[in-house]
Amino acid sequence: MPPRFQPTALATALAALAAGPAFGADSAPLTLNPVVVTGSRAEAASFDMPAAIDVLDRDQITAGQPRVNASEALAAVPGVIANNRQNYAQDLQISTRGFGARSAFGVRGVKLVADGIPASMPDGQGQAATFNLDVAERMEVLRGPYSAIYGNHAGGVIQLFTREPEARPSVEGGFAAGSYGTTKADLTAQGKLDGLGYVINASRFSTDGYRDHSAATREQAFAKITAKPDDDSKLTFVVNGLWQHNTQDPLGLRWSTAQASPRSVEAAALTYNTRKSIDHLQGGVAYERRLGADRLQVSAYAGQRSVIQFQSIPRTVQLSNPGHSGGIIDFDRNFYGIGARYIAVREAAGGKLTTTVGIDYDSSTDQRNGYENFTSATALGVKGKLRRKETDTVESLDPYIQAEWARGDWAFTAGLRHSNVKFKVADDYITADNGNDSGSRSYRRSTPMLGVVYKLNPAINLYASAARGFETPTLNEMFYAIPPANGFNFGLKPSRSQHFEIGAKAFVGAASRVNVALFQIATEDELVVAASADGRTSYRNAGKTLRQGVEASFDTAWQRNLSSRFAVSHLRAIYDEAIGASIPAGNSLPGIPRTTLFGDLAWKPLPGITATVEAIYRSRVFVEDTNNAAGTDAKRPAPAYAIANLRLTAEQRLGQWRLTEFARIDNLFDRQYIGSVVVGDGNDRYYEPAPGRNSMVGVNARYTW
Repeated sequence: MPPRFQPTALATALAALAAGPAFGADSAPLTLNPVVVTGSRAEAASFDMPAAIDVLDRDQITAGQPRVNASEALAAVPGVIANNRQNYAQDLQISTRGFGARSAFGVRGVKLVADGIPASMPDGQGQAATFNLDVAERMEVLRGPYSAIYGNHAGGVIQLFTREPEARPSVEGGFAAGSYGTTKADLTAQGKLDGLGYVINASRFSTDGYRDHSAATREQAFAKITAKPDDDSKLTFVVNGLWQHNTQDPLGLRWSTAQASPRSVEAAALTYNTRKSIDHLQGGVAYERRLGADRLQVSAYAGQRSVIQFQSIPRTVQLSNPGHSGGIIDFDRNFYGIGARYIAVREAAGGKLTTTVGIDYDSSTDQRNGYENFTSATALGVKGKLRRKETDTVESLDPYIQAEWARGDWAFTAGLRHSNVKFKVADDYITADNGNDSGSRSYRRSTPMLGVVYKLNPAINLYASAARGFETPTLNEMFYAIPPANGFNFGLKPSRSQHFEIGAKAFVGAASRVNVALFQIATEDELVVAASADGRTSYRNAGKTLRQGVEASFDTAWQRNLSSRFAVSHLRAIYDEAIGASIPAGNSLPGIPRTTLFGDLAWKPLPGITATVEAIYRSRVFVEDTNNAAGTDAKRPAPAYAIANLRLTAEQRLGQWRLTEFARIDNLFDRQYIGSVVVGDGNDRYYEPAPGRNSMVGVNARYTW
C-alpha cells in the first residue's frame, strides 16, 4: 500500500483553528463589476468603460501577503510588470505595456496616485514605496489610451485608495516573519469620534536581504481624518511618511557572477559601501461637495523628501575628470500641488451626459549636491569634497476636460488635456573645470482621447478607444549630455505616442468574467540610453518604436469553495526603424518580456481556511538595445522562467475578536532565475537574481468595540 498522507504541523494547526467553535464566514464572492473612478473621475462600473482597467480589492492586496511591496498584488494584472528587485535602495520596477521598463530606479512612465495625491513628481519619476498597503482598500490599474487623460508619463495609471473609517472603532496588530531575517510589524486603529473619522497606522519592516549587502529597514506611518461639515460635503486629511536609513544597495550582477553566486555582490558594492537613506513626509487635504447631481472636488498637498545615496563610482574616475559630479547624491526636495474639478451630470439628446472640467498644478524643487565618495585612497564610501551644487525646479500646469454620453446600447467618451511642463536648473557650483550648467526647457503637449462602448447584450460589451500620449525626460535623464559634451542635456525631446485599443468584456454565467484587449502603440522619439560609463548615464531620442499586444483575464468562482484568476499578456515591443548601425529595425526593446502569465487557484476545504496556489511565467528579457547582436556572454538576455507559490490563510471570529493567520512559500520548486534587469548598465551589471525557495508566516488580531 502507498504510504498514507501525513499533514504538516502547519496544516494541522491551521485546520484546528478553522474547526474551532467560532470561525469567520467565507470570504466575499468575486466582485465581477467593481465601481471605479480612475479614468472617468466619476464613479462608473468597470464593465462599462472603454478601457482596460483592473481592480485589486482589499482581500487580494492583503490576504496571505506581508503587505510590503505593491508587486505582491500587481503580479495578477495583465499588461503590468511589477518586479521586486530585492533591492530596497532602488524601489520596485513597474511597467505597463512596456512603459517604464527602462527605469534604473523608482518608477517612470507610469502615473502613481494615492488618495488623490500624486506619488509621481511633475517630471514623471515616482516611488511606489510610498504606498501604504496596511490601510489599502483597493488599487485601480488603468492601461491603454484612457491613461492619456492623466498627461505626462501616463503610459498607465496605478491608483491606491485607503480604507474609510467605520462606525465601530477597532484596533488591530500584526506580525510576520520569514526567510533572510525578514520581519514586519504593524498597528492600526480606526473608528469615528464626535463626527470625525480616523485611520491611523504605523509599521516597521526589516530584512537582512536575500543577497549580500542588501539589508533594509523601512518605517511607515499613516493618518487619515475625515469629517462631514454638512450632509452634502466631505473633508479628508491624509498624512503619509516613510523612513529608510542606510538601506544597503547590492547593485546588479554580471552574468558570470549571477550564475555562479546569485546571492553575492560585485566588489564595488562593498568597496564603496553602496547605500541610500530616505526621509519622506507628505500631507494632503481634499474637499468634496455635492450640488444636486453635480460635484465639486478640490485638493491640495505638500511634502518633503530627503535622499542621500552612496554610489560605486571609482575614485580614479572622479580624480581624472574635474567636471565629474561625484559619487554621492544628496538632495532635499520640497513639492506641492493643487487640483480642482467640477463634475456635471445632465440629460442631453435623450441620454446621460457627464462632463468633468479640471486643472492640476504640481511643483517640485530640489536642492541638489554632489560629493566625492572618498576622503583618501583608503577611506572609501564616505562623504568627501563638494563636486556639485544646484537648484532643480520642475512645474506642470494641466487643464483638462472630459465628457461621457450614454444612451441605450451606446456610450461615447472624449477627453482633452493640455500639459505644460517646465524644467529649470540654477547652477551654484561654477568652476573653471565645471562651467555653468544653468538653463531651462519647457514642453507643451495636448493629449486627446476618444472611446466608445457598444452593449451587444446585457452580458457582453465591446469597446474601442484611441489617444495620443507623451513623456518628457525626467530630471535624471537630463542630468548628463551625450559624451564628449558636458552639462545638462536640455536638447532632449519628449517622446510622442499614438494608442489604439479594441476590446471585449463579458460575464459568463453568474460567477465569471472575461476581459480581452488588443492594442497598438506607435511612438516617436522614444527616450533610450545613449551612453553609460563612469557613473553617468545619458539619453537620446531614438526614432520610432512599435508596441503591439493582447491581454486577457478570466476570473471565476467555480463553486462555493473554489475560485481562480488567470491573466495573460503578449507584447511585441520593437524598434520600428534602425538606430545607427548597432540597432536594426525589429530589435526588441529591452526590459520587456514578450509573454507573461499569472494564475491562481483558491480552495476552501473548511469555512475560514483557504489554500491558494499561484503560477507565474515570464519569457526572456533583453538587457540592452543591440539584443546581444555580437553574441557576448556578458550581455545575454535574462532567461525565461516559471515559478509556483503556495499560501494558506485562516480566519476565526471569537466574540469581538477577529484573528487571521497566513503562511506562504514562494518559489516552491526552488528555481534559480533572474527576477529583474538593469537596462543599459554601463558596467554590465544587468542582472538582479531572485530568491530561491523562501517562506513567511504571519498573524493578525483585530478587536472591534
